[in-house]
Amino acid sequence: MSIASGPLGPLKQSQSAPDVPVRAVTGTEPPLSGRLQGLVFGLLTTAGLLLGWDLLVRLADIPPYMLPRPLAVVEALARQPQFLLYHAGLTLIETLLGFVFGIAAGSLVALLMWLSPLVRRGLLPVVLVTQALPVFAIAPILVLWLGFGLASKIVMAVLVIFFAVTSTFFDGLRRMDPGLVDLGRLYRASRWQEMMLLRIPSAMPALASGIRIAAVFAPIGAVIGEWVGSKGGLAFIMLQSNARMQTDVMFAALFLLATMVLTLRFAADRFTRRLVSWQTED
Repeated sequence: MSIASGPLGPLKQSQSAPDVPVRAVTGTEPPLSGRLQGLVFGLLTTAGLLLGWDLLVRLADIPPYMLPRPLAVVEALARQPQFLLYHAGLTLIETLLGFVFGIAAGSLVALLMWLSPLVRRGLLPVVLVTQALPVFAIAPILVLWLGFGLASKIVMAVLVIFFAVTSTFFDGLRRMDPGLVDLGRLYRASRWQEMMLLRIPSAMPALASGIRIAAVFAPIGAVIGEWVGSKGGLAFIMLQSNARMQTDVMFAALFLLATMVLTLRFAADRFTRRLVSWQTED
């Protein structure tokens, strides 16, 4: 117990509470037990779906050219792994390049729209049009302009994810904490300083959401580009196998595509957790 004098007379300080260690709460990693439970639940769900698929084919006596059994898909993967993995690698390259370029382009456009109202009025209709036009209508034009190589597929992947990244990041730049706005005005920060020191860090959670969305849709953009016209890739395999009634090979390509989407989504989630490590998550 101690006594201290203040401007209004002696002030009586209460006995200090014992020190209690405080642990910082961040959103970097979920508990190990929670991750194991999620993994086990996911494996059980996948096993249940495969079992139901196999029972459906057996009981309904569905022909293999319409719906193959899961074991037939596994045999198709084991029969020609190099061929399937080669074309999966092409789709993966297109997806990753489109993913990176789409995030970079969307982030840059969002920053330009926030910096300049004139640029915002000019670019906002373009951003909306990229989302409004059906991608299957744009894909043939891109193939006509850019050819059957990687370029048209990369641009298609960029267009598919561009709106999600731009809109989420721009919304995050606009919706900053009013307290941070007052802080910038108090220190007379320039517009550039406000953007670099306050706006961008504050908008990182919104950008992280856009990156997670882009990780799911980037492979779809690449596959659509391959579907319209290509010399290789998973969509190329799907078209060829569908024409030859090789449904097991087509399902094997779909399995590789689904694995690619899940892996990219997992990697994006890990990256964004580190990008916004101060943000708590439920």
